[in-house]
Amino acid sequence: MLLAHGVGTRSDLPVPAELAAVGAGLAVVISFAVLALRWRTARPDGTTAGRPLPGPIAAALDSSLLRQALRVAGLLAATAVVVIGLFGPDDPSDNVAPWALYVTFWVGLVPASLLLGPVWRLLNPLRLLHAIVARVARVDPDKGLRRLPDRIGIWPAAASLGVFLWLELAHPDPANPRLVAAFVLGYSAVHVVAALVFGRSWFDRGDGFEVYSTLLGSLAPLGRRADGRLVLRNPIDGLGSVPAVPGLVAVVLVLVGSTAFDGLSRTSFWAAAVPDGPAWRTAGLVIATAAVVVLYLAATRRPDPWPGAGRAPLPAGYAPTLVPIAAGYAIAHYFSLLLFDGQLTFILASDPLGNGTDLFGTANRTVDYAIVGTTTIALVQLGAIVIGHLAAAVSAHDRSLRMFPAPIATRVQYPLLAAMVALTCGAVGLVFAP
Repeated sequence: MLLAHGVGTRSDLPVPAELAAVGAGLAVVISFAVLALRWRTARPDGTTAGRPLPGPIAAALDSSLLRQALRVAGLLAATAVVVIGLFGPDDPSDNVAPWALYVTFWVGLVPASLLLGPVWRLLNPLRLLHAIVARVARVDPDKGLRRLPDRIGIWPAAASLGVFLWLELAHPDPANPRLVAAFVLGYSAVHVVAALVFGRSWFDRGDGFEVYSTLLGSLAPLGRRADGRLVLRNPIDGLGSVPAVPGLVAVVLVLVGSTAFDGLSRTSFWAAAVPDGPAWRTAGLVIATAAVVVLYLAATRRPDPWPGAGRAPLPAGYAPTLVPIAAGYAIAHYFSLLLFDGQLTFILASDPLGNGTDLFGTANRTVDYAIVGTTTIALVQLGAIVIGHLAAAVSAHDRSLRMFPAPIATRVQYPLLAAMVALTCGAVGLVFAP
């Protein structure tokens, strides 16, 4: 793949990778012990927590004019990606479309959502396109033609993300500009048609990018309470408001598993042991994701309940706690990619069709690799993994206290703690493997 994901090496860390992995695992164990001893009562419901924003600021952010302007901008940007992908340079290194999709959009969605909340819900051009098509077709945009059963949950979003991640990580030529344009067109068509059938709520449940942004946005300091008020809140409160809907386990495990495979596929071990090719990469992606699924289900599902605990739906109940882990993995794997390769989006956009124009005066610039050092990158990667797992441990403890009495709430987390330690050490090992 032309778009090389920026992952640090052992030499970037000021300590050996093995020691960093052990230290990260110990940090998770120690945090669990402190939580078990000091935190005996569940926090208030996250849907009611937070300090409301001042009225004028909240009104400006909730303005329908702002919402529509953002979606128009999103539609124009998506259209530009398709046009440039179809008619721009054949060489991906000269065509902005793959860089815009895989780096600026996909990777940039992570920090944007973590800082500002579910931004893709506001920017999503498919919502605007659906509204236009629904009006032309005289279909109620809210109700559609039929109701999507509640039992479906967000399984369609898991499928959408799976298709995109296969394209990114396993397709033999994912950076082909024509393929990028075809994917954007096909993805748009599928979801706009689905929204016509099931109503605009489809995007909340079927659009993988919007669901991903919404999950990450639950960790943002800016959130929305159940009463609709925009508030500043503790990220743990935001994570506590994520409902355990059907398909949530699938979404977060697809994200974690695919990132684990991305790290594995860039190691020297993979290069030496596995033949190159889409079939092998597809098998690796499936196996890595399946391994994460098995580990998580083993940690959250037991044949017999703890005495007095009942049979709480633990896999679904703990699924939101994987969101900070997925966010930490994304930052660890793609931080340097966004910093360095992200510059190419703005460089190549100055000459979108490759005909020698220089619209923004950046066409002749090169990537500045001096904006951040390798040690800083490595520390950010390590910190993202550790902080993500610590946030997951805090969230898991809070959710346990909601589901079980205090003594049982601690005991039922032992298998999950073991899984988190394994994931922490494995993530550090993959990120800093040679």
